[in-house]
Amino acid sequence: QVQLVESGGGLVQPGGSLRPSCAASGFIFSVYAMNWYRQSPGKERELVADISSAGRSTNYAESVKGRFTISRDNAKNTVYLQMNSLKPEDTGVYYCNARISWNNRGYDYWGQGTQVTVSS
Repeated sequence: QVQLVESGGGLVQPGGSLRPSCAASGFIFSVYAMNWYRQSPGKERELVADISSAGRSTNYAESVKGRFTISRDNAKNTVYLQMNSLKPEDTGVYYCNARISWNNRGYDYWGQGTQVTVSS
């Protein structure tokens, strides 16, 4: 079965860094693009970054551009989100996401999330 497991969140001061990771299993990881989303209470889940299957193409939300870097290691079935210069506005639960096609239908798979709190 498809499984995505995030880890590496935590509490950090403004200006600090974190590097959450997402370990994937149950599908051919190297075939699919991967995404990082985040969600705060009362707000819609927001796409933070995405990366193509081979890691050659990345995209970022405007709010994190220049501060966050998404990467992946297909040999380890893992995607990472390097977060630098963190701001309180970055606080939220960060989710790993994969959109996978089965029988010509697309399905969203989500990890359990990892909490990121940026506070002084």
